[in-house]
This record gives sequence, structure tokens and C-alpha cells, in this order.
Amino acid sequence: QVQLVESGGGLVQAGGSLRLSCAASGRTLRSYPTGWFRQAPGKEREFVAAINWDGGDTDYTDSVKGRFTISRHNAKNLVYLQMNSLKPEDTAVYYCATIGRKYGSTSRKDYEYDSWGQGTQVTVSS
Repeated sequence: QVQLVESGGGLVQAGGSLRLSCAASGRTLRSYPTGWFRQAPGKEREFVAAINWDGGDTDYTDSVKGRFTISRHNAKNLVYLQMNSLKPEDTAVYYCATIGRKYGSTSRKDYEYDSWGQGTQVTVSS
């Protein structure tokens, strides 16, 4: 079982940037697809971005395309979410999650992810 820990959240003004990190322990992230999801108050959890095991394939929800970039540093066992041009509607708790299929494809479906972090709060002020 892998334990995931997110970091890098905080309070930022609209138009600013943050970089979230997802670190793993107990099992490597290197061979597994990883995704970022978010949940705003009173809303359902939604898919944000995902990356396959080697970084060769990425996927983004339409509202963040061109602003967010997901990447991974397999040697450091980390996955990142670089968030630029942040908007107040990006305010949410951000979660990283991993799919337990080695060398698997990305997915937008949260039920396909079997390990989740505790989340990190991102607040964007207007």
C-alpha cells in the first residue's frame, strides 16, 4: 500500500502561481499513473489532471488546460502540479491519487484510483 502526501498549497492572489507536490512512501510512484483531483466546498470531487507512469501521456480537464501542468520526477518519486494564472474558482482541496496498475493508462474516474492523499488547501483570492 502506498501513502501519499501532498504539499505546496496555500493562499494566493488571482493570477498567481503555486506548485503542488505529491510524495509517496511505502511503494514507489514510478511505475503507476497518478492524478490530481480537487473538491471545492459544497461541490463534488472533480478530476484535474493525470499523468501516466513515464510522463509520456497527460490529461487535463478543460478548465485548467493551458494554465496547469502535471509532471513527474521518477528518480525523486514525486509528482507535481504547476498551477499558473490561478482563478478564484480554482479554490479547493487538492488531492493526489494513484492507480494501482503498473504501467497503466491515465484515467479521469476517481473510482479507478486506489490510494489517496489527505489533500492540501488551495485558496485563490480575487
